Amino acid sequence: PPLEQRHRHTTTAMKFSLATVGLAIAAAAPSAVAFAPASINPHNAVSSSTRLNVQMEAPKKSLPKIEKLKIASDYLREPLNEQLATEEIGISKDAYQILKYHGSYQQNNRETKGPKDWQFMLRLKQPAGELSPDLYRLLDDLSAKHGQGDLRATTRQCFQMHGILKGNLKTVISSIMNIGSSTVGACGDVSRNVMSTPASFTSPDYQYVREYSKVFAQLFRPMSPAFSEIWLDGEKAASVETWAKEVESYNVDEAMLHDNGRGIILSDSTEPIYGTQYLPRKFKIGVTVPGDNSLDIYTNDIGCVVIMNDAGELEGFNVMVGGGMGRSHNKESTFARAADHMGFVHKDDIMEVLKSIVAAQRDHGNRDVRANARMKYLVHTLGIEKFTKLVESYYGKEIQPWRPMAEWKYNDWMGWWDQGDGKLFYGQHIDNGRVKDEGSFRLKSALRVIVDKYNIHSILSPTQSIIFRDIDPKDKDGIEAILREHGIAPIEEVDPNARLAMACPALPLCGLAQGEAERLMPSYIERMRALLDQMNLPGEEILMRMTGCPNGCARPYMAELAFVGDGAKTYQLWLGGSPVLTRTAYPFMAKMDRDKLEETMEPILAMFIQQRSEFEAFGDFCHRVGAEAIEKYMASYVLGSVTA
Repeated sequence: PPLEQRHRHTTTAMKFSLATVGLAIAAAAPSAVAFAPASINPHNAVSSSTRLNVQMEAPKKSLPKIEKLKIASDYLREPLNEQLATEEIGISKDAYQILKYHGSYQQNNRETKGPKDWQFMLRLKQPAGELSPDLYRLLDDLSAKHGQGDLRATTRQCFQMHGILKGNLKTVISSIMNIGSSTVGACGDVSRNVMSTPASFTSPDYQYVREYSKVFAQLFRPMSPAFSEIWLDGEKAASVETWAKEVESYNVDEAMLHDNGRGIILSDSTEPIYGTQYLPRKFKIGVTVPGDNSLDIYTNDIGCVVIMNDAGELEGFNVMVGGGMGRSHNKESTFARAADHMGFVHKDDIMEVLKSIVAAQRDHGNRDVRANARMKYLVHTLGIEKFTKLVESYYGKEIQPWRPMAEWKYNDWMGWWDQGDGKLFYGQHIDNGRVKDEGSFRLKSALRVIVDKYNIHSILSPTQSIIFRDIDPKDKDGIEAILREHGIAPIEEVDPNARLAMACPALPLCGLAQGEAERLMPSYIERMRALLDQMNLPGEEILMRMTGCPNGCARPYMAELAFVGDGAKTYQLWLGGSPVLTRTAYPFMAKMDRDKLEETMEPILAMFIQQRSEFEAFGDFCHRVGAEAIEKYMASYVLGSVTA
């Protein structure tokens, strides 16, 4: 049965403008109202969700600035092209907004005094997290020559590098494009990097996950020629994108351009799906098999689960919609949300259904209020039934019921695994995704030696780590020896809580960070382990995450225990996420002093010791008892009075 999704904000008042959202609240009963795409139904009449009090605003007199900027950009060319040609070390705010679509963010080291020392972070597009040995060598070289000397694995299975100067951007991006990779669509109001389970098993279901991740990446790629014009001087890349070649048999371009006459395809020869305004906000897609929730699938705008028949053949996909993490402090109209189950889609129809979902968000998402522009707010406002009808109005058929499937489990796929074809894969844990050499810890050098010696292909994991795939069993000892020689601890010596943890980069380069994350999280893991040992819980595993701001890049709101920066040295404390990542946590405390971790957590752990059910996980316990009961227990708790 569908998972029960509990949200604290079911009565939140939300504001949607009639003009740009494209939705009108009809006075008729829900049963009397039908959905139709904007291009077909001039009245755009739909009913409001009974789950929300929708507070209507008068249409704005004009489009928001960001929407005007997208239209005026000439398909993501200007003012970026003009700004790149100046002698300034940075670019204008408007050019920066357009640069995001090209895969880069302009940053400044906030700990450096004096004038802004503008530099650029560049993020790759790596569908399914895949990375060839040649691409890894290139990134390793580019980061040393043009970056700050390290690489960072992100929570969406791609590498990013920091510290690139404006004058070197073209060299770096063109090098990446010419080797058969890309940065296009790694950022911006388009479909971002398509995620998947990183396990490289060779069974048909896992193979379909990898294939369709690339299909969906290709289906929703921005089509503007601006990328080759700006970075390759209008020439074609020396090599076609690797994933595009791998899914040629799916005829993705034909499927993309197929027009069923129901408003999916726009009369725009450059961007037939996105148009001049692209999407209202970023859009995220994930793909996995039943039972494998290593990718946090409920946090995506669209989640697709491969469904096989009894003969081991692909039948179709269970599709979920409306997940997303971003929110704002002190703004109750913004919230994290786990996706809803929409239904089952046959394999022959999956591209058309995904196009229909994207078109629904494109036409009806909130372009007036950017904080409410993600598709999760559209799904939440309409409710899953009405949103499904909206999608069906583009698709032209009914979505079938969700298929029963295996219960979700979480695995980070670290350590050694048999792929199923006689080869092995090995998951190497990376603390918070930072690939660096620091003292005797020389992870960056170790990875380069492994790639050079064994010409190994790899996959970045959703937990900021790396998996080496297709390993000959005879090479296992050699790989372990290289890691050991470079000061890398074997996976058995890594604290399980460190393996479960994630943190965003935050300070000093992120302009949105209110506090620390990546640099603080290792000490928090150590302090939590010491506290667990002190309370006689030495084997307890708690999925912890930390971000420097509420935007949720490290997906904190799904964690059992999360710390979300709400000040220079304070954090919101979130509790109650699922250990298998199927529900959102709840905010428990604001402004927790970062130096008071132990005195804050000890009473909660004490209650957990005394009142947990057998084998109950920490997140499940906090979800079951709720915030009010924990607050009541803490009020009378005496520090040091309880151990297991």
